[in-house]
Amino acid sequence: MAQPEYMLIAHGTLITMSDPNLVIDDGGLLIRNGQIADLGMMDELNRRCRELPNLRTLDAAGKLILPANICAHTHFYGAFARGMAIPGEPPRNFIEVLQRLWWRLDRALDLEGVRYSALVCLVDAIKHGTTTLIDHHASPEAIEGALDAIAEAVTQAGLRAALCYEVTDRNGLDGAKRGIQENVRFARSLATQPSAHLLAAAMGIHASFTVSDETLDACVEAAGQLNLPIHLHVAEDPADEEDSRRYGMSVVERLDAHGALKEDTLCAHCIHISDREMDLLAERRAKVTHQPRSNMNNGVGVARIGDMLARGICVGLGNDGFSNDAFAEMKVCDLLHKVHAGDPRAMGADVVARLAYQNNASIAQCFWPTLSGSLTIGSPADVILVDYRPFTPLHAENAPWHLLFGVHGGMVTHTLCNGRLLMADRVLLTLDEKEIAAKAREAAKRAWQRVANM
Repeated sequence: MAQPEYMLIAHGTLITMSDPNLVIDDGGLLIRNGQIADLGMMDELNRRCRELPNLRTLDAAGKLILPANICAHTHFYGAFARGMAIPGEPPRNFIEVLQRLWWRLDRALDLEGVRYSALVCLVDAIKHGTTTLIDHHASPEAIEGALDAIAEAVTQAGLRAALCYEVTDRNGLDGAKRGIQENVRFARSLATQPSAHLLAAAMGIHASFTVSDETLDACVEAAGQLNLPIHLHVAEDPADEEDSRRYGMSVVERLDAHGALKEDTLCAHCIHISDREMDLLAERRAKVTHQPRSNMNNGVGVARIGDMLARGICVGLGNDGFSNDAFAEMKVCDLLHKVHAGDPRAMGADVVARLAYQNNASIAQCFWPTLSGSLTIGSPADVILVDYRPFTPLHAENAPWHLLFGVHGGMVTHTLCNGRLLMADRVLLTLDEKEIAAKAREAAKRAWQRVANM
């Protein structure tokens, strides 16, 4: 059935999450060709839409109408770590976590594993209302074609994703070169596919402590030639900063010295950076992503988000491979900073909402300039319906507190990306969750066996 030219989402509580925020009771929005064409109170919208041809109406029935969520940093391949036990004593530090878990798991992936680890995450994203994801991938034994395998899964799902392959020297110089080539090949392939507008490419780098100067320069050069954003991990653990001392500078200073810090550089974590490094990030207008659940799980520390925001750094929220329930990430973000500061005034729902909506949109605009992360006219129609019935007043000023303390991802009933309905009444329309889970289990078993044999 052809996509209708117009869709009216009607009779919900519209929360725009724009700046300033608007809350409209008995509101709705009109979608035309994948974009938001109009919004407002239903009596006014009905009058303006009366003569439109082929108008399809989706009754929100009093649910919240919200912008879909954006994940600024994730790892689809991490899905296969769920339930995996690391043999022996628990890892003592982050480097041991990498060596004993992640650097074994990524090496165990084949292209089928790459595809199905992505698909299970995309199912999770649609179910919990996330439509835009910025992924950072690694599969050292299946480099060539890895980004195509993920892209095919994203296209099947109908979501929007920016993809990159993680360049690192830990698998030898040949592995690093092949990683760069995979990023370049994928980026060039997108340029020849006009239909791939929901896909984007970046130059992925693991982290400063796993790349030589030569590899770092090669990544920066290739990214510059193709005008690609750079996506990497920065000072997630003190080991990154300790390694950088051999270059006589900090991690951020080293990245800057090699031309890697740009307005479209995405720096994940930034936990152990100094004031000088924050100033440098602000000066270069680089973007930072905060992953509180992952940071807590790895015991690596708490990023100084307040200090970064005070300097004007754009800080967004990612999940680092955790579940794609963005509302869960928001809740943890708020609570983590309160307990860490010993101050109930720390962070706050309004700040968390700025990270999750406005700032995540600014990060996503490195790939899709029109993506606003809000319900505004002219923006791509990335919309979710949330079955939340507030029992206290809900208005523009307190909406962030309702999102943190009242809403969770399981309340999402409908998910639209670029005007296309991907889930209706909690039924997935583009992906077969049961079949994907079954095939993912088989791929995961094979990957786990390879890990056990390493």
